Amino acid sequence: MFDTLRRAFKIKDLRRRIGYTFLMLIVIRLGSELPTPGVNPSYIKEFFAQNTGEAFNLFNAFTGGSFEQMSVFALSITPYITSSIIIQLLTIAIPQLEEMQKDGEDGRKKLTKITRYLTVVLALIESIAMSVGFGRQGLLKEYNFVNAAIVVLTLTAGSAFLMWAGEQITEKGVGNGISIVLVINILSRVPNDMTTLYSQFVKGKSIAKGGLAAVIILAIILALVVFTTLLQDAERRIAVQYSQKVTGRRTYGGQTTHIPLKVNTAGVIPIIFASSLMQFPIVIASLAGKGNGNGIGSQILKGMNQGNWLNPDQIQYSWGLVVYIILTVFFAYFYTSITFNPLEIANNMKKSGGFIPGIRPGKPTVEYLTKRLNYIIFIGACGLVIVQVIPIFFNGWLGAKVSFGGTSLIIIVSVVLETLKQIESQLLVRNYKGFLNS
Repeated sequence: MFDTLRRAFKIKDLRRRIGYTFLMLIVIRLGSELPTPGVNPSYIKEFFAQNTGEAFNLFNAFTGGSFEQMSVFALSITPYITSSIIIQLLTIAIPQLEEMQKDGEDGRKKLTKITRYLTVVLALIESIAMSVGFGRQGLLKEYNFVNAAIVVLTLTAGSAFLMWAGEQITEKGVGNGISIVLVINILSRVPNDMTTLYSQFVKGKSIAKGGLAAVIILAIILALVVFTTLLQDAERRIAVQYSQKVTGRRTYGGQTTHIPLKVNTAGVIPIIFASSLMQFPIVIASLAGKGNGNGIGSQILKGMNQGNWLNPDQIQYSWGLVVYIILTVFFAYFYTSITFNPLEIANNMKKSGGFIPGIRPGKPTVEYLTKRLNYIIFIGACGLVIVQVIPIFFNGWLGAKVSFGGTSLIIIVSVVLETLKQIESQLLVRNYKGFLNS
């Protein structure tokens, strides 16, 4: 990692790209401190103080604390992420979108434009829901149409600006800009979480107890990072042999290659889907100012709230964790099934004269790939569950109230690894250019 960055800084173009990325991230973090006009800043802080562990905490982590401060970037890039996932899913259901996806660069540009428009629409809907739902409860200093409209326009514009900034980083900087913006927001919350852990488990304790607690905390974090890195990089390689073709005096093909099946094929998507499905009713209830009673509906909402899972004082609400695990495994299979098609892979191999050693082309190849894929998906889903459940266990059982969880960790590790791979690929391209010029 450090060697890659050191070599990158020696190349002027890469140095400029990295510098541009850092400057854009500084602008984004400064904008996260700008308050939204007409908003009561103490309302959201009181809301979080009274609802520790609620569904909005994950959203607040993704926004880098901007939501808690109700800054102009309070929505962050979550509308863009949501719209990207929606468009990706719709390409399976709508033939026109599927054709665009297969239509090369022009098709991808059209899909990107649709994603942008949908992002603005989603940001508009979310900002209206927040200004109306929370505005009635005290978010706005004066609840009227003008103040609500100002909040809606400000939050929508802030989300659109972050979308533009992410695209500029992708074009002129390094890595995927949207992912990097999300990661810098998550990392901005880490110092607060470390301070919380220090105050809760180390501060005020004896040297022996405090030191042991600090070592255990660091060991758990390091183990999770290493495990997540292995999970993101692990893959099963299916060997493929291409038969030789003789045309005239030339022989084509005959090489051996492989199909890489990533263990965590779906990435962090299953966790995001499962979390969103569990949190959606809680968000609606919070916007409506309900859900704090003792009725059946309130009890169900408490079971869906991560803050109540594995809590010894409220162990009856941990049924939500079981549902959450089932949803994570389900979405791991579901998302992989719509992004990886064994039938299409088998047909492409057959057209190119390729086959898996020991497996006949056609239906047997499809069955073999499907069987291997299902096995790999299950291992990847179990890995996702482990990474996500461990922080939930410490938050619930030991009361470590931090926003940093398995979802955040997987996002950080995957984006850092992908960015480093892109930097290494650019270094490799420039080395080839230098070799050709010499």
